[in-house]
Parts: sequence; structure tokens; C-alpha cells
Amino acid sequence: MPDAKPMQRLREKLNRRCLLASKGALQRSRRWLNTEAPRCHVFVAGMQRSGTNMMMDVLERSYDTDVYHERDRRAFDNYQMRKRSVIHELAERSAAPVFIIKALCELQELESLMEEFAPAKTLWVMRHYEDVVNSMMVSFRNQAKQVRRIVEQRDEGWWLGRGMSDQTYALVSRLAPEDVDDANAAALQWYFRNQLFFDQGFDSDPRVLAVSYEHLASDPQTQFQHIFQFLGLRYTPRVAASVFASSIRRRSPPKLGPEVVEVCDVLNARIEHVVAEHAGRS
Repeated sequence: MPDAKPMQRLREKLNRRCLLASKGALQRSRRWLNTEAPRCHVFVAGMQRSGTNMMMDVLERSYDTDVYHERDRRAFDNYQMRKRSVIHELAERSAAPVFIIKALCELQELESLMEEFAPAKTLWVMRHYEDVVNSMMVSFRNQAKQVRRIVEQRDEGWWLGRGMSDQTYALVSRLAPEDVDDANAAALQWYFRNQLFFDQGFDSDPRVLAVSYEHLASDPQTQFQHIFQFLGLRYTPRVAASVFASSIRRRSPPKLGPEVVEVCDVLNARIEHVVAEHAGRS
């Protein structure tokens, strides 16, 4: 029996091309008629493997958005955002009411990005560290080497270690000895990248919405309706129709050291608390 996956991917690719073509034409006509809502810039943030691709795909299905994925060479070079002057040019040329761009390697710059691109908002996607670690172990390599590089050099020129506070750096240095394995290193990456959310005061910033990947996948219609309301976008159920929950706790928990589990559990509890608080934002 032939494999249906290549045909499915082809259909998805063609459907996306048709969507982008039709929404682009509609947005240009709206701009010409001057019937747009005021422009807003949106940054989609979070730790890698936390569900930001799913978020971007859903937002792209809105006819009011212009979405730039991290694979888009117009806006990114090796998954890192290009110079801000380039992003400004893309935003100024855009005909969409809402300009949306991924910002994973730039988590530590989000406060200044929102100031420079005001009016702006951020969606920060949070996912439980066990699933993130499991996903990273499949998708990436050399987690231990990357964390040890930060510990040994604290290389501010490398995006992964940027913005880390002295307190966070001391904790990571203590929990990442020379023989740290990839799983524990990946968990520490989840910790210090998501810690940046709190270090920048985003838990109390009305421009920022913390959202749970688990909530998005389990109840997409309710969750995405709330997100669209926060962004000032019109919501239709079709945009989230393909979201499913099969990736939640699909694998056994990774084997992590007790101290790493402890610090990740504490941060995860803070995340759950702020996600619950932000659930009432609009």
C-alpha cells in the first residue's frame, strides 16, 4: 500500500500556497481602501520544541496576519532574526493589520523589541520540561557540549547564553559539571531560557501573554479564541481545526538528576501560575 504521507505533505504545501496568495490579495485591497485596523507587531516566543511552530501555523491561517517563520530567509539567517532594520522594512511593506514574527533566539531581547516595534505584543509558549527534553533529544544533539560551553566561557556573543542573570549562571554552573549528560543539559536549557520570561518582568506586563502548550493542544478552540482576542484578531474555528493533543506525555519522562528536577519543577509551578493568571487577559 503506498505511503500517504508524501501526498498529504504535498496537499498541505499547496493549500498553504493558495492561502497565502488569497490573503495577500485581500490584504493589499484592504490597504488600498484604507479599511485596515491599526498595525500591531507580534513576537511569538518560547523555548525550542515548545509548540511555537503550531502557534505560527494557526496564526498564519488568519486573513489579517503576515507571518514570518524562522525558516523564512527574508527575516532569518540560520534561525536568528536579521538586523532590525531588515525587520522594519518587512513590516513597513506588509499589507496586513498584524505583523507576526518568531523570536526564539531573541528571547533576551523581547523587551527592547517590543519598545522599538510598538505597538507590539508577545505570545510566550510554555511547555512542560519533560516533553521538551524528550523532543530535544530526538531533534537536536550535543546539548551537554552547548551548556558546558556557556559554563566555561559565558559567551555573550552566542545567543543561547545571552541575557542570563548572575544567579541563573551560578545555578547552571553548579548543575552542569563536566560529565553532565545531554538530557540534564537540555533540561537546564529549558530552565534558563524560560527564566528569561520572569527576569524581564513579563509575568506582569500587559503586552505579554503566557500560554500553555498542553492547554493549546487539549482545548484548541477555547485557547486560540482567547489568543486571537488578545491580539485583536477575528477568530474562526477553522484556523485551529488541525491541532491535536497526541504529543502530550507521549514518551516516558527523561532520566534527570534530582536537583535538576527540583529547579525545573519550581519554575514549572511558576509558569502554571502565570498561565492561569494570564488566562483572563484580553
